[in-house]
Amino acid sequence: MAVLRRRPRREAGADDPLDATQERRVRAVLALGGVPQADLPDGVQQVRLRLLERAAKGDEAPRDVSAWAAVVASNLAMDWHRAKRRQERLGERLASLRQLDRPSDEETSVLSLAVAQGLDELPDAQRQVLVLRFYADLPVRDIAEELGVPEGTVKSRLHTAVRALRARLHEDEVV
Repeated sequence: MAVLRRRPRREAGADDPLDATQERRVRAVLALGGVPQADLPDGVQQVRLRLLERAAKGDEAPRDVSAWAAVVASNLAMDWHRAKRRQERLGERLASLRQLDRPSDEETSVLSLAVAQGLDELPDAQRQVLVLRFYADLPVRDIAEELGVPEGTVKSRLHTAVRALRARLHEDEVV
């Protein structure tokens, strides 16, 4: 009589290239990069997909998957902003064709909103290093390595971004 043996059950997510901690970090980087809450699951999936594509191509796994995923998430957030700006410009052109009046946005003095607005106004490269350094908590060396720029460039962008954000918050009398 043959004995049937069960195969060991694979845990859900066993093939998932991101662990729970990395996924939370990716979500945080996306959110702090200005990606709306509703789009965060898609952003996380994009990071997973890029990791899987990398493996499928036979590329070597990143030295630090968590740092790599944070940089990819930051790049995705920048892409989201670019697409948003394109949509806004298109909307403005359509609105001007229809000659519709757009109400001005109300300004708020709530610190979190002011910081988010300040981040949105930073150039993409400055926003990226600021989010990676202070929100993803990556060291300057890792940021430079992942972005392929010298550490001095990262430090310069950080300095300029912090100074611009601080000036923005003082200008809005938030701090």
